[in-house]
Amino acid sequence: MIRTRFAPSPTGYLHIGGARTALFAWAYARHHQGTFILRIEDTDVARSTPAAVQAILDGMQWLGLDPDEGPFYQMQRMARYKEVIAQMLAAGTAYHCYTSREELDALRAEQEANKQKPRYDGRWRPGDQPLPAPPAGIQPVVRFRNPVDGVVAWDDLVKGRIEIANAELDDFIIARADGTPTYNFCVVVDDWDMRISHVIRGDDHVNNTPRQINVLRALGATVPLYGHLPMILGDDGQKLSKRHGAVSVMQYDTDGYLPEAVLNYLGRLGWSHGDEEIFSLEQFCAWFDFDHVTSSAAQFNTEKLNWLNAHYLKSADPARLAGEVRRRLAAQGVDADAAHALEKAVALYQERVGNLNELADAVHPFCVAVEPPTELLAQHLTPLARSALASLRDTLAGVSDWQAAQLGQAVKQTLTSHSLKMPQLAIPLRVVLLGQAQSPSIDAVLETLGRERVLERLERLPQPRA
Repeated sequence: MIRTRFAPSPTGYLHIGGARTALFAWAYARHHQGTFILRIEDTDVARSTPAAVQAILDGMQWLGLDPDEGPFYQMQRMARYKEVIAQMLAAGTAYHCYTSREELDALRAEQEANKQKPRYDGRWRPGDQPLPAPPAGIQPVVRFRNPVDGVVAWDDLVKGRIEIANAELDDFIIARADGTPTYNFCVVVDDWDMRISHVIRGDDHVNNTPRQINVLRALGATVPLYGHLPMILGDDGQKLSKRHGAVSVMQYDTDGYLPEAVLNYLGRLGWSHGDEEIFSLEQFCAWFDFDHVTSSAAQFNTEKLNWLNAHYLKSADPARLAGEVRRRLAAQGVDADAAHALEKAVALYQERVGNLNELADAVHPFCVAVEPPTELLAQHLTPLARSALASLRDTLAGVSDWQAAQLGQAVKQTLTSHSLKMPQLAIPLRVVLLGQAQSPSIDAVLETLGRERVLERLERLPQPRA
C-alpha cells in the first residue's frame, strides 16, 4: 500500500516550497488510494516553536491537505528512538564515541589544512584492535557504524539513478551526549515504524538519503522509494526566499488569494499534464505521477498566480466570497452585515478584481457611509449634474419595484428630461453613491445598494463650496 508523509520542522512557517512538497505527497497518496501522514519533526527544541507548529497546521488546513494519519510529533516518540539505539548498540551497528569537542576541532583543522574533506576518523569505531578505556568526564555520543565498502544507491523518482560511495560517508552521530537522538536517525525510525513506502521531499535532503538508507538496512527495514523535488526559484531566477514575498503560506490568505488558486499554481510548479493550466484538485490527483515531474528548478511566477486567482474568483460562489469579504471587513471594524445585499455586491465585482482584498475594498462603500473625494466632486458634480441628480432622486422615490430594470428606466427618464448622455449622469451618480467614478452597471449598483441608502445619499448631496 502507498504511504506518503509530509514531515516539516517547526523552526519556521510553512513556506511555498514546503506546501508544494505536501501537495505532491498528498496527491500521490490520493492517486493510489493510499495514506498520507503528517509528521512534525520537532526535535530541534531550541528552534522549534508552538507558533510555527500552529502555522504549519493552519497552512495545511487552509490548503485542504488533510492527513489520513497524524499529526505525529517526534518529541513524543523519544522512548522509541532510545529503544532502537539500545538495540543497535547491542547489535554492533552503533557504538559509543568519546571524542571531545576539542579533539574534533583539532581534527577538522588538520583536515582542512591538508585540503581534506572534514570527517570523523573512526577513532572509537570497534575493530580488530582493542579500544582504550573510556576517558573520565566525557559523556559519549552514539555513532552509526556506516559500511566502509561499496556504494549506496537508489533510483530516485525525480532525479534517476544516484550512487554514493560508502567511503564518502563517515560514522555520523545518531544520539548526542545528552541522549537525544539526531534528525537523520529519528527520520529513519519514523519512516520504518510508519511503513512509509514513498519519501517525497525537497532535493536539499539528497545528501541525507544515503545515510538514512544505510541505517534502514542495518535495522533490517524495508527501504522506501525516494523522490527529491527540485528547488523553487523566485521571479528573478534566484533561490526563493523571504525577500520574494510570502513568509508563510497563510500570507497568501492574508494577501487575498484563494486556496484553490494557490494549489493549482503549485501543481504546475515543476509538474505538467500536457498544456493544461487550469484544473481542480480532484483532477490533479487523478493525473499526478512522477513521470512528469521535472528534475530542473521551477521558477515562481507571481503574474501567473495572479491570473489563476482572478480566474477562480470569477467562478466562485458569491456566498462563499461574501464570507471571505465579511472576514476582511470585520478586521477593519466594518460590519459587512450592514450591506443591503452583500452577496449581490460581491457578485457585481468578482469579475473585476484580482484578489479578495480588492473585492473587500470594492464592496466597502456598500457597507458604510461614504465621503466622496473632494477632487472627484469638483470634477464631476457640475450644476447640471446636481440638478439631474435631484430630479433622479424624486423619480427613484416613486419606484415601487426596486429592481434593476425599473431603476434603469428611471435613469433613462432623467437623461431625457435633462438632455444628458449617460456618462454625464452616471459618473456623478457613482461619485455620490460610492465615492468613485467607475463601477459596474449603474442600475445594478442602485438595486444592490438598496432604496434606503440610495435615497439617503442623494438627499445628502454635497453642497458646492462658496
